[in-house]
Order: sequence, then C-alpha cells, then structure tokens
Amino acid sequence: MKLTRHLIVLSALLFAGALCAQALPPKPSSQLPPKPSAIPVPTLPQAPMPPPPSFDARSWVLMDYASGQVIASQNPDQREQPASLTKIMTDYVVSAELAAGKVHMEDPVFISEHAWKAGGAGTDGSTSFLNVNSRVPLKDLLYGMIIQSGNDAAIALAEHVAGSEDTFAALMNAYAQRLGMRGTHFVNASGYPVDNHYSTARDIATLSRALIRDFPDDYRISAIKEFQWNGITQHNRNTLLWRDPSVDGIKTGHTDEAGFCLAASAKRGDARMIAVVMGAPSDRARSDDAQALLEYGFRFYETHNLFPAGKPLATPRLWKGENNTLPLGLTQDAVVTIPRGKYPGLKAVLDIPARLIAPFKQGQQIGMLHVTLEGKAVLDAPLVALQDAPQGGFFKRLWDAILLWFHGSGTGNTTTSVPTGAVSVAAPTPVGAPNTR
Repeated sequence: MKLTRHLIVLSALLFAGALCAQALPPKPSSQLPPKPSAIPVPTLPQAPMPPPPSFDARSWVLMDYASGQVIASQNPDQREQPASLTKIMTDYVVSAELAAGKVHMEDPVFISEHAWKAGGAGTDGSTSFLNVNSRVPLKDLLYGMIIQSGNDAAIALAEHVAGSEDTFAALMNAYAQRLGMRGTHFVNASGYPVDNHYSTARDIATLSRALIRDFPDDYRISAIKEFQWNGITQHNRNTLLWRDPSVDGIKTGHTDEAGFCLAASAKRGDARMIAVVMGAPSDRARSDDAQALLEYGFRFYETHNLFPAGKPLATPRLWKGENNTLPLGLTQDAVVTIPRGKYPGLKAVLDIPARLIAPFKQGQQIGMLHVTLEGKAVLDAPLVALQDAPQGGFFKRLWDAILLWFHGSGTGNTTTSVPTGAVSVAAPTPVGAPNTR
C-alpha cells in the first residue's frame, strides 16, 4: 500500500516537471549566429596611360631630372636655332669657371664695344643696358644675363672668361661634348642667329639638368622674377614663374628664325621635371606647352632608385684570388622613371660571367644589370668590381685549378634575378668639368 502511494507521488512529480519544462523558454544556444556573407569588392580596372599632349612647336622634350630619362618627346634630336637658350650654356661655363676659382663674382668686367652693340642688335633685342667702356661686377652681369637675358651681359662675360667670344664658344663646345650634347654646336655666347649655331631639345634638357645638378646655387638665380641695376628694373621673361610656384627656372629664347623657345623646370616634393619647347608660334604657346608637359610628367610618372651605387648586388665565386668571392655593384644609382602604378612590373636581372678568375681591379666592368618593365628595357647599367681582387698565392691558385678541373668548363654567363627595392632618389653623379687652362 505504501509502495503504491510512493509510485503515485513520483509519477505526479515527473508529470509536473514535464509541464514546467514545456512552459520555460528554450535554452539559448552557445553558438553565435552565422555572419552574413562578405559583400564582394569589385576590382577596379587599371587607369589607362594617356598619350602626352601635342603642340604646334617644332620640337619638345619632357625629361625626369633624377634619372635623366626622356618621358615624352617630339623631334627631340632635330637641330634648331636655340636663340637665348644658348645662355644656359654660357651660364654653365661661367659657373664652372667660378667654381674652379678662375673668375670671381666681384671681378670688374670691362664692357667692350662689341658687347655694348649686342645690347641693341642682339638675338631678341634683350639688353642689360650696359655702358660702353665701363666696368660692371661679374655678379651683376650674371644676374642680368639670366634674369633679363641681356645679350650685352652674355658677351661681356664671355670676353672676361676667355678673352674673346670666339674662344669662349670653343669652350662652350668642349663642355657640350663633355655633357654628351651630340646634336649641338655653338658659335656665340648670346644665341644670335648665325650659320652653324644649333642645338636640339634633348641637348637643351641635358644641359639644363647638368646646370641644376652641378651648380645649384647659380641655378637659383633663374627663379628671381626681377633684378634692378643702374636704376632700371629688369623682369624675368619666364612667365611660368608667376603661374606656378613649383617652377624655378630656367630660360626663354626668341628670334624670328628660332621661334619662341622655353626651357622650364619645376620641383614638387622629391620629384623634378624639365620641359624644353623649341619653335613654338608665340610667347603664350611656349609657356602653355611647357606647363602642360610638366603637369603630364608629375601626374602620370614616378621615379624610383632601385639600387644605390656602391652597394653589393652580388658576390659571385672568385677563383685563384686572395678572397673566394668578389662583390659586384654599380658606379651610379640605378634610377628609373616609370608610369605610376607600374612598379610591381619591374624586373631586374644580373648578367655575370659563369667563371671569374682573379685578378680584377676596382671599377673594372664584370657584367651588366638589366631592368625591364613588362618585357621592355628601361635601364642597362654596368656591374663593376667594388674592390681590388688580386691573385692568391701559389698554393691557392693550384688548389683552385684542381677544383676548377672538377667543375668543368664553366663558359658563358649566368643570369640572376634580384628584387628591386624602392628607396629615396639620390642626386645623380655630377659630370666633371673639362680642363680649361
């Protein structure tokens, strides 16, 4: 009887528990709800590279300063009358003579009748208003030539540096050859149009780059907007100096034969571009054309220093030497200018002989560095020995000869890919000035 009562109570409790369980809310799951699937991000198409602007000028060049690479051009090697762009070379020669201590900014320069007449009968009528048989400090003449484009100042400087304008022209041509200006020949210091006086847009860009690089202090004169001498204010003819604060030079030129010419340079951040326009139809056109070229260069191109000079890029096995390896590198920074966004497509390959046998001299070319962008060559530079590699002793040479016998012939070259590393662009190595004594 008691057992039956206990069973009834237990059954009642179980039934009540079941009812409570049904009344309670379900136990929350310990698992988080699934995340919504990520929204796919569309892949944007690569922006196309537009062609460079086109102009009515006879020839023009856009050059990156750091690499010296011509980005865009039209008839870059066509011979043209340079007009007063000639004075960029006159400036370069005078700056080189100043740097060598052969002349000085304080020198009193005699104004000959030949220089005085050029002030009124020069290439574009530009003058520094010099008085015949007077003496003017060299610094004032340099400012007058660069800012106002004074023909009289250019000739007076030439005569002071070299004794005569003809001798100075020979000096100009010597510097032009040293700088690699293969399409240029100068006859005078002012740019007066005469037979056999010519240059090219590429050569003027090369010269402009050399002036900025080798004589930066003197180059800064070309950014000055006006200069007052003898009570007369002389204005810079480069109107881009007023349009664009990044423009800091370089020189205008004009004659009936040459048309309107302009060499302009601008610096934005670490990048600098040089634009040269020759044979434009008007003053306004040459400025507009140069401005458009500079904008195109800054907008669509970038410069990278892939490998600095003097840093070992490879240390191949050296046979029969005091050391077992030979570090190879570059004599100049490997700087390339490429379209923006194309850096991942650069490939660098070292081309080195399969077998290097001592001795080698420091600076001796051993192989080549080849840099390509999407299969097209953008830079070829010689690989040189970064240190002397003399022969080893007798037993070292004998032992290496035995090892070489086991290694086989080892003729030909080997190619090795090297990763490119973008670092800050360094200034190119200056071109040395020829001996003018």
